[in-house]
Formats: sequence, structure tokens, C-alpha cells
Amino acid sequence: MPRAKRGFKGRRRHKRVLKAASGFYGRRSTCFRRALDAVRHAMEHAYEGRKRKKRLMRRLWIVRLNAAARQHDLSYSRFIEGCGKAGIELDRKVLAEIAMHDQAAFGKVVEAVRAAL
Repeated sequence: MPRAKRGFKGRRRHKRVLKAASGFYGRRSTCFRRALDAVRHAMEHAYEGRKRKKRLMRRLWIVRLNAAARQHDLSYSRFIEGCGKAGIELDRKVLAEIAMHDQAAFGKVVEAVRAAL
């Protein structure tokens, strides 16, 4: 009687893991056991990285807004406070884009903020 082999499902799983590990260094890209461990770690880091990216982007927008607001003699915290009082419902991402690419429009936003403070 011939021996029982795993069939296509195991092969399909191995191929999927090895495809995900292509580009890894050494046996991590060719040996299934090493690749499986490497891919699992990589997926954990990617998951954490997606969360970290959101935090980093918000920090970047705040730094940019602080720099732009200080050019108009206003601190970041006062600027955000004034945005709330003036009813400006633009988020930090959009405000940072305006500050970078359209300084005249950002100046108008600062005028509205000053009027509200």
C-alpha cells in the first residue's frame, strides 16, 4: 500500500508562506520552517507599524501647524483653541496641508482664529 501524503493543501500553505518570505535573507526565504517564523514576525511588525504610522502622521501635522502658527505669532495650543471657538472644523491633516501649500489661505484661517480668541 502506498504511503499517505498530505495532498495539495499542505503544498498550497507552504507555497503561500514561501511567497510571502521571498526577499528575506538566507534560509528564511527558502526553508519553510524558518520562513514561517520570519513571516509571522514580519506580520506582527507590519500590524504594529500600521498603528504607529497613524501616530507619527498626527505628530508631523502638529509640528507643521506649530511652525506655521508661530510665523503668525501664535502658539499651536492657542491656534487649536481658536479654531474650536471660531467653528473651524478642519482637522489637523487639512490644516497642515493648507499651511504648507497655501500660506495666504492659512493667513486667513489665522485671522479668523485671532478674531475668535
